[in-house]
Amino acid sequence: MNAAADASPPGIVRRVLVVDDDELILEVATMSLEMVGGWSVTTAADGQEALDRARVEQPDAIVMDVMMPRMDGPTAAIALRQDPATAGIPIVLLTASVLAAERAALAELPVVGVLSKPFDPMLLPAELSAVLGWS
Repeated sequence: MNAAADASPPGIVRRVLVVDDDELILEVATMSLEMVGGWSVTTAADGQEALDRARVEQPDAIVMDVMMPRMDGPTAAIALRQDPATAGIPIVLLTASVLAAERAALAELPVVGVLSKPFDPMLLPAELSAVLGWS
């Protein structure tokens, strides 16, 4: 476990819901957050599945892709904020967009931050910790 990536007290394991329609991204992010960060990870393939899982599992944070079928990340973020059962769960968006205007628009959503794809699996837990204020 990488203590620098997680400032939680000993014995406390962070629970993160990773949402992406790309199976490879889900696999890499899960391995990164579990093996490097020492966290517990569950996954969802789209925004609707994320809503359902978040209500039941109550993760400590949600890391969600922007572009997905059925329900995209921005729509899911708004729906999560409107649901009293999930309103307090911090959301971080993942995007491949590098355009400043698009990133600025994402920052206006009810999320705590935006991270870029592709990401470095060795750095993802530390970057996520920093955005979430866990470090």
